[in-house]
Amino acid sequence: STVLNMMKTSIAKPWVFLIASSSRLAELSSFLSPSPNFRSASAGRMKLSMSTTGTDTTSWKGLQSAASNTPVGAALDAEQDSRANGTGAPFVQNKLRLFESNDRPKLTLYRDHAGWCPYCQKTMLLIEEKQIPINIELVPMRSYGDKPESFLRIVPSGLLPALLVETSDGRKQVVTESQVIMELLDQWHPVEDGFRQMMPGQNDAEGQARYKQLANLERDLFSWWCTLIFRPEGPGFSGGGMIGKLMGGTKDSSMSGSGQMKGFLDCVSKVDSALASTSGPWFFDSADHPTMIDFIYVSHVERMLASCSFWKGCDLRSDDYRRQFPALNAWLDAFEKRECYLAFKSDYYTHVMDIPPQYGPGYDGGFEDDRLNYQMSITGKGDKSWKLPLPFDDSLQPLYRGPPLPLCVLKAADVKGDNGSVGVEGTSYENADPEKMAEACRHMAGWKLSGNGPNIAKFASRGGPKGANNPRKGFGAELADPYAAADEVLMPHVDAALQLVCGALLAQGGHSTHESALKEMTAGLENSIDKDKTRDVSSALCYLRDRTGVPRDLPLAAARQLRAHLNAAIDVLY
Repeated sequence: STVLNMMKTSIAKPWVFLIASSSRLAELSSFLSPSPNFRSASAGRMKLSMSTTGTDTTSWKGLQSAASNTPVGAALDAEQDSRANGTGAPFVQNKLRLFESNDRPKLTLYRDHAGWCPYCQKTMLLIEEKQIPINIELVPMRSYGDKPESFLRIVPSGLLPALLVETSDGRKQVVTESQVIMELLDQWHPVEDGFRQMMPGQNDAEGQARYKQLANLERDLFSWWCTLIFRPEGPGFSGGGMIGKLMGGTKDSSMSGSGQMKGFLDCVSKVDSALASTSGPWFFDSADHPTMIDFIYVSHVERMLASCSFWKGCDLRSDDYRRQFPALNAWLDAFEKRECYLAFKSDYYTHVMDIPPQYGPGYDGGFEDDRLNYQMSITGKGDKSWKLPLPFDDSLQPLYRGPPLPLCVLKAADVKGDNGSVGVEGTSYENADPEKMAEACRHMAGWKLSGNGPNIAKFASRGGPKGANNPRKGFGAELADPYAAADEVLMPHVDAALQLVCGALLAQGGHSTHESALKEMTAGLENSIDKDKTRDVSSALCYLRDRTGVPRDLPLAAARQLRAHLNAAIDVLY
């Protein structure tokens, strides 16, 4: 596409996410786990001033202390401990889920490391909603890394997700295919044992028939989506009549589109009708929570939203389409009000980068003017989506139709939902205090950055001129380079710049204090980075910015703050 070609010629290094090989995750991963080693790569080599906003920007240890002294950071520290113990909130990098169980789980789920796999996502949503105790192992997808031999010995096919079952007599068995895994998990954890039911019972003939019909419709929708996105569009059709209404009703009547677009939107209309036939937001009336068929749909519908916007200029969440597909949008709104969905939900940028290596390249088409605008927004090139000052909401990806951050963060920051309660799910946050929300998002991003600063600086330094000379091993994700080494000469300069960015993120006291912190960041960059290194450091910050993934690294509301603050530093340096 035009925007992707433009991106490849920017000062940033190639666009791919921060993915480290399994053998180097501890050393190089960006935000996956805060590091206990606080020794800065720039210690003793660069002198940075103490911020007048109260944040020590002279070391990663000082920054991590500053992060933990914010209410958000303290809450995230406690949440991190809970997650390590198998409790706490849903999180894409969790390795153990106990819920209320005191027993060691006999089940182990192998799922993808980066949060790209839709089949792993739907399986995890079922596990979270049923609260099934389970061990979790994170494995790279072939599109961005090599699978470890220890996993291939257990699952020779390398398929994800995979479920390892340990029987009472010590035997072990592996199950693959997400549909089979989900059905077995539901059967093994029945209602009579206190678990939620996720499928119609065997004696529910009507429910079984509806489930089968909905499953077939989902396959039809998936097929139309693949036809629309991954094949060149064919001859156009008139924009009038029913299809004109499906296109949003406000498009010019002379507009034309493809047969693929018509088929896809017709199928979306059938899905909307199926949802409208129930009294609640879900596909079944029998429960007040999503069930298995909802999970089967949502992981791919989420990817349809991103890809249709980016490659076709078709925003199914827009006001026009909300009027045309009200039940579908109410269903999406209901998912977004659940904390466990936020934990596994990607942003559009992550999806348009992770979809091609899994499904093939997307083809530009559809509504050209909207498409070009959406591509600019998704990639951070337009409408200030990655630039300070950030607007309260995102113009294309609404942030606040549910909790935009983990509930512990919203509670710590005293952010009220639209129902008047602080830090709860089940409500929107569209009328939340903008200043409190922005600071909570910045502090979460700063906490993540400070917790693993030296390793992040080392990773970002791959974007330096000597890093670009590293030998690469090709993966499906076009320019994934999990085995690349850092530009060692540039690393202390990148380390110093990231410390200054982190200090600006962690400023406390509202808008005016944050503005002062940004000025201090600017002065620090101008005074601390050698003039002959500024462009190279800028390139390294671009490398990091463009590889910040959602939800693996941060939820979108916090990730956009990190991207925007990196851009602010890039603007000073370049």
